[in-house]
Amino acid sequence: MPAPAVPICTGWIVQLNIHLRITKSRASKYGDYRTVRGSDEHIITVNHNLNQYSFLITFIHEVAHLLCEKKYSRFVSPHGREWKNEYAALLNFIISKNIFPTDIESALRQYVKDPAASSCTDENLLRVLKSHDQSEKEKVTFLEELPHGSMFRLNSSKKVFVKGALMRKRFQCFEHSSRTEYRVSALAEVTREGISPQSASNDQ
Repeated sequence: MPAPAVPICTGWIVQLNIHLRITKSRASKYGDYRTVRGSDEHIITVNHNLNQYSFLITFIHEVAHLLCEKKYSRFVSPHGREWKNEYAALLNFIISKNIFPTDIESALRQYVKDPAASSCTDENLLRVLKSHDQSEKEKVTFLEELPHGSMFRLNSSKKVFVKGALMRKRFQCFEHSSRTEYRVSALAEVTREGISPQSASNDQ
């Protein structure tokens, strides 16, 4: 995480008795939170492959769950108003410390008005965060950058897909061999496999 955030987060870890575990990459989630039965210990996990800003935001997301657990036990919705309030308060506190680059800070100020269950569902914030991935690893390709009809693989899958039409915020895509339909995020990281004119014409 960004160096200025380390003492703040370390303080939370000590004060709240958090066991922070850095895990392998998980396609279904960036992090999670759980309690240890019969104790006041709390476990937060965060994926190891996140850039420093995504790592920090994910950690804060899970700390907000912890605070809700301590205040309300299990009598509130996991991502309900109580959690949103805790998460927004923590994010606003971190934003006030001038830790984030200007582009991320601007996106966060919009996001914090009504935080979603996952930062992945806010396309503006996700796009800005992913732009910082490119400063820490090789340039990635997003699905939205490929032409209609392109064949591609999701970076987390071996299946080959064909890109179809945009359906609101997701693209209608088809698994190449089975023609099974999937709706894929415009910001999914992909590897281009080529273009199939026949598939492109079939999808239009």
